[in-house]
Amino acid sequence: MKRAIFLLAALFAATTIPALAHTGVGSVAGFAAGFSHPIGGLDHILAMVAVGILAAQLGGRAIWIVPAAFVGMMLVGAVLGIMGIGVPFVEQGIVGSVIILGAVIAIGHRLPMALAVGFVGVLALFHGHAHGTEIPVNASALAYAVGFAAATTLLHAVGIGMGIGTQKASVKLARAAVRIGGAAIAAAGLALGVT
Repeated sequence: MKRAIFLLAALFAATTIPALAHTGVGSVAGFAAGFSHPIGGLDHILAMVAVGILAAQLGGRAIWIVPAAFVGMMLVGAVLGIMGIGVPFVEQGIVGSVIILGAVIAIGHRLPMALAVGFVGVLALFHGHAHGTEIPVNASALAYAVGFAAATTLLHAVGIGMGIGTQKASVKLARAAVRIGGAAIAAAGLALGVT
């Protein structure tokens, strides 16, 4: 019951929009803009929740290592974006990450942790670059980065909670639910790629 309340609170926090009562104030505006960026786009939400589900699917130390690798490499991508260093095919990489992560979850094959870390790290570069290039002009880069890293971590936690929750329901049901969820994420990514 406590976990359910925590997950509902986390989901509520992820979907609320800050009041922005003091707009234009450097670090506050930077944090708010950074926090709202990942939760403002379905592509980012799906990919980041999928990373959490994948981590839960792998279990053990992967539950924190895989999301940490994503956040770390996303910050590297953001620095590249802020510095104006181009990364090719960013939009295609973001949509592709949704499709690929969803497919990997749907297939249900247990990846070695090193492969999963490298895999999500590469995908995170695309998301991070998009965050970095879209930083508001008057925002503090540090506050903005802390904001999008916090939102990303929260979305990973939602995915981990979903993955662990389905595993506890029933082993057979959990595997089917996670795979169906992965297929739905991949299908949503395909739909995003078409639009």
